Amino acid sequence: MIIECLLAAAALALLALFLLLPGHAPFAKKAPFSGWCYAHRGLHSPDKSVPENSLAAFAAAADAGYGMELDVQLSKDGEVVVFHDDTLDRVTGVAGRVDAFDWAELKEMPLCGTGHHMPLFTEVLATVAGRTPLIVELKSGPRNKELCQKTLALLRSYEGAFCVESFDPTIVAWFRRNAPDILRGQLSDSCASFRKDGSSLIGSFVLSRCMGNFLARPQFIAWGPNPKNAAVRLIEAFGPMKVFWTARPGMDHAALTGEYDGVIFEHYAPPARY
Repeated sequence: MIIECLLAAAALALLALFLLLPGHAPFAKKAPFSGWCYAHRGLHSPDKSVPENSLAAFAAAADAGYGMELDVQLSKDGEVVVFHDDTLDRVTGVAGRVDAFDWAELKEMPLCGTGHHMPLFTEVLATVAGRTPLIVELKSGPRNKELCQKTLALLRSYEGAFCVESFDPTIVAWFRRNAPDILRGQLSDSCASFRKDGSSLIGSFVLSRCMGNFLARPQFIAWGPNPKNAAVRLIEAFGPMKVFWTARPGMDHAALTGEYDGVIFEHYAPPARY
């Protein structure tokens, strides 16, 4: 009986390792991204005069020497645009999903009531022009393969440091299969956070424990502000890069830079490097 219990425990441990084990990245692959502070959706302002994910925000971040994190998704007509939310209302005041509108319509929608508009990914790449590293988050949607293919094609022609990440492990897995040379990361947060965003209990549990790692083998884990669970701490013990999102005023920045290889921040001005 004792032997059977030990064998069962060993089998469960092996299964857990299979599900959770991250990918390996050599030092040279991680080095361009380690020790940077990344402006969250560009260096946007609390009063929204410089809106998130605007060309002005990315230009300001690059001018200040910060790396930056940004979000890409598809317009209805297949353009890769830079915008965070699935829906437009919070930032543009327009009802509907981003992928329900052509680019010609999206670019006429003011961001946060300013004169700025949603940029194409190509416009952002031209603005940053290789000055600082980029963390490119691919948003999950009904056309993931198309988004992955088009984003990769644009990144292949970009002469600057970049890595990719997603909450969706199937997107990270796509890059594992099709672009293994690119540093890839798994975004995650607590189960409660995923539940708050509408995910099912089972889906939230799986995503918060990074159980899609067996598909994606991410080389960094980008963790949100909530306490880590045991599964994520076990994953970190295997040595992937650790990235924190999103640091805000009042948080202990020194503690974050002491624990994480990269810190995504907004609405304060930390040193660009550490």
